Amino acid sequence: MRKTLLAEFTVLPGSAEHVAELVEDYAVRVREEPGNLAFEVYTKEAAPLAYCIFEVYTDEAAFRAHLAAPYGPPFNAALQPLIEEKESVLTFLSPLDR
Repeated sequence: MRKTLLAEFTVLPGSAEHVAELVEDYAVRVREEPGNLAFEVYTKEAAPLAYCIFEVYTDEAAFRAHLAAPYGPPFNAALQPLIEEKESVLTFLSPLDR
């Protein structure tokens, strides 16, 4: 079953350009992962410093491989002092089956 989530964080004032560069570079790497189906980066129209990243992986194993990727920890370490939250807030999503 696919693993789908929304990662959210809020950029500190004055850090927008740096965060945009970090996220863009990270997105390129994540999209190259064999189990990644989507890594879409958004900001909220009413709050442009609020990021929402929609991620989809083929399954739990692909998501675990994503978490184990060597470029993840350096990205998170660089991002952490630039955002309001301690870390990205993850919301795992389930499809609405009808």
